Amino acid sequence: MTLGEKIRHLRLVEGNLRGIGRPMTQAEVVREMKRELRKTISQSYLSQIESGARPHMTHNTRELLARFFKVHPGFLIDDAEGFQTNLGSELRVEDAKMDSWLYAAADNFPSDPELSRSLLAIADFPDTRKALLLLGEILRVPGLVDHLYDVLRSGTHEPAVA
Repeated sequence: MTLGEKIRHLRLVEGNLRGIGRPMTQAEVVREMKRELRKTISQSYLSQIESGARPHMTHNTRELLARFFKVHPGFLIDDAEGFQTNLGSELRVEDAKMDSWLYAAADNFPSDPELSRSLLAIADFPDTRKALLLLGEILRVPGLVDHLYDVLRSGTHEPAVA
């Protein structure tokens, strides 16, 4: 399920919970958010999120929407391709939690785009757990981080052969 689909679903649920009997409109969400939480986002921003025109939200926006809809902020991301709502392996669940955490962390560093891109690259890697375990092993080898960083930054390395 995409982030936009999740928000549309949450508007439907919220409308039913409030006794409206229909999905809340985007304008109603914005108005009630402002009234209840004393903070809001614009209706056009909410529309862009729902339509997919804005595939990523800021951490503050995710937190605000999560508070309004009373869901965990980690719910407010696109599900990974092939994600299933039925029970899966514990490692897959942990991987999704790590991805959610990494996406949120990337939003927290707007002044460091290189760090944000790196966090997103780890979250987008098919096996986040494996990527983080590898990073942990690299950090344990004395001098390896500096060596790899210098080699990769110099651009003189040979491409890896699979």
